[in-house]
Amino acid sequence: MSADTAATPPVTDLHFEDFAAGQVFRTPARSVTEDEIIAFASQFDNQPFHVDREAAAASIYGGIIASGFHTLALGFRLVLEAQIVSTASMGSPGLDEVRWLKPMRPGDTIRLELEVTEVIPSRSKPDRGIVKLLYKTYNQNDEVICTMRSMWMLRRRVVVA
Repeated sequence: MSADTAATPPVTDLHFEDFAAGQVFRTPARSVTEDEIIAFASQFDNQPFHVDREAAAASIYGGIIASGFHTLALGFRLVLEAQIVSTASMGSPGLDEVRWLKPMRPGDTIRLELEVTEVIPSRSKPDRGIVKLLYKTYNQNDEVICTMRSMWMLRRRVVVA
């Protein structure tokens, strides 16, 4: 990982006021094994190209690939491990525009970049606001394999009257 793609050092006290459009946060990287891919898919997305080596080899993918939902779940785990919103998180009202651009494969090492696209104070609940983000999941070759737009509902450090 080059200096411009290094993980953001953990910051555990970020609140709504600490976010601004254009900010970029980076997670640490993590590799995924074939056994992890098969275990996840066996439980949650039991399609042949996720769980059966022979069927996957004969598929358009030429081998085992991770479920897109596994890619999302592992990426979210990396976001949580980066502790970007560990203090102020109040959950998420949803996500939009999930795109799986390339499959996550056994041996891939993924990392995420999260760009803040909008910061919206709540009009009805002054103790919180919404931060909109564009998530980009990269593999070890710096190829974007997944994108997603999401929102964080975050507590304010100081309640505005």
